Amino acid sequence: MMLNYQNHTRLLLGLFIAVWVGLAIEPKFRQDWLLENVLMIPVFALLIWGWRRRLFSRVSHTLIFIFLCLHEIGAHYTYSLVPYDEWWTSLTGSTFNDLMGWQRNHFDRAVHFLYGLLIAYPFREIFMRVARVRGFWAYFLPLDVMVSTSGLFEMIEWAAAAAFGGDLGDAYVGTQGDIWDAQKDMALASLGALIAVVIIALINKRYDRDFAREWSESLQVRGTPPP
Repeated sequence: MMLNYQNHTRLLLGLFIAVWVGLAIEPKFRQDWLLENVLMIPVFALLIWGWRRRLFSRVSHTLIFIFLCLHEIGAHYTYSLVPYDEWWTSLTGSTFNDLMGWQRNHFDRAVHFLYGLLIAYPFREIFMRVARVRGFWAYFLPLDVMVSTSGLFEMIEWAAAAAFGGDLGDAYVGTQGDIWDAQKDMALASLGALIAVVIIALINKRYDRDFAREWSESLQVRGTPPP
């Protein structure tokens, strides 16, 4: 039986609290864990504000829950040291990195990609329900936010690394010696968001009778031209 909105969000909150508490016990690098969890403050402020107004659908809450759980795994181990390769080896007897031909820990790259893939849809709901955008803008603006917030996060990482320096700065940034790490992370987040909005557009084109009309109307110029 499908849970109603309130029970669904309460279940996800309870599950996340359990995950958070479990991963808060003896993290790999406590100071890095604290830095990573500072990001949770504005996220939960937005979620509480949205929950009170029923801003997000159950789909959005579920996508956000999945992403936050992945973030907490990265915070527990530090992103560059998440032992996914060891987990894969224990299950299959061979390493996942060897299977893919990788030389580095790619958990951080995967989470950047999933940030765009999973969080574009919740931002689309914000634009549609708060800003009342439709058509083209309901797809472009979430993509734009994913690209811009990914770049903003990379600047925050750089500022934190510059401020704290040493092992803490290295653990937080997690470049693993790749000078193009920030650019690759932003590119993957952008790719994930692009895939998400394309999938949403294809679904809406198939099932929404007003898809073409809304798209056309959203690109029409309205009002008097500027002097």
